[in-house]
Amino acid sequence: MGHLDHAALGWLTPALSYVMACTGAALGLRCTVRALGATGRSRRNWLFTAASAIGTGIWTMHFVAMLGFSVSGTDIRYDVPLTILSLLVAMIVVCAGVFAVGYSRDRTRALFLGGLTTGLGVASMHYLGMAAVRLHGDVTYDPLLVGVSVLIAVVAATAALWAALNIKSPVAVTIASLIMGAAVSSMHYTGMFAVGVDVTPSDVILPGATAMQFIFPLAVGLGSYLFLTSAFVALSPTTGAREPSVSTEHSAQSVPG
Repeated sequence: MGHLDHAALGWLTPALSYVMACTGAALGLRCTVRALGATGRSRRNWLFTAASAIGTGIWTMHFVAMLGFSVSGTDIRYDVPLTILSLLVAMIVVCAGVFAVGYSRDRTRALFLGGLTTGLGVASMHYLGMAAVRLHGDVTYDPLLVGVSVLIAVVAATAALWAALNIKSPVAVTIASLIMGAAVSSMHYTGMFAVGVDVTPSDVILPGATAMQFIFPLAVGLGSYLFLTSAFVALSPTTGAREPSVSTEHSAQSVPG
């Protein structure tokens, strides 16, 4: 049995992955708040942005944390198509949950179904990401811890959607984001503690890409997207701020020159 290290780079990867999870959650919540105050195409665009932010934040959190994952006695590689698929799964399921809440008339039912769907999707993203791991040996899982990690994912997703519906102020969004980031990180590390590896030493070159060849550049790119989108959302006017501006323009046009 190989020794698993979930923080081979020290506290850097757990701390940075938590920051990414919080950033994605905060941006997603702010965009959902904007969406609920908008109509038509504007609502749809804000919901898409919210879903991409949350999905990107969760995926980036997972793989930034994986940069610190090592197993004694074997190298680790990642299957590129499966890794990309895990990102698409994260985006699609979060989008489904956010749109269910954003457009449903029965928000209690939408919250339940959206939280369940999104939570199972987040768990699927995690275990698809783990299925992309290539190493010399066999990977096993503790069923109990896997079940706990899935439960945490569902509860975290439901809490995120509830927060999107009920939390409006920036301070409350910040607090909710910190809690959600902790929940997502807990889900990840619970799932990782469920992993066991029976190493089979070998000199055969593993297929796939190393974390630094593939995961690191992709995580940096998606992290940059999160921070740039956060800046855009922070600088864009709210619905309340736009309405007085529009009213002023109409008033100015109605006054004879």
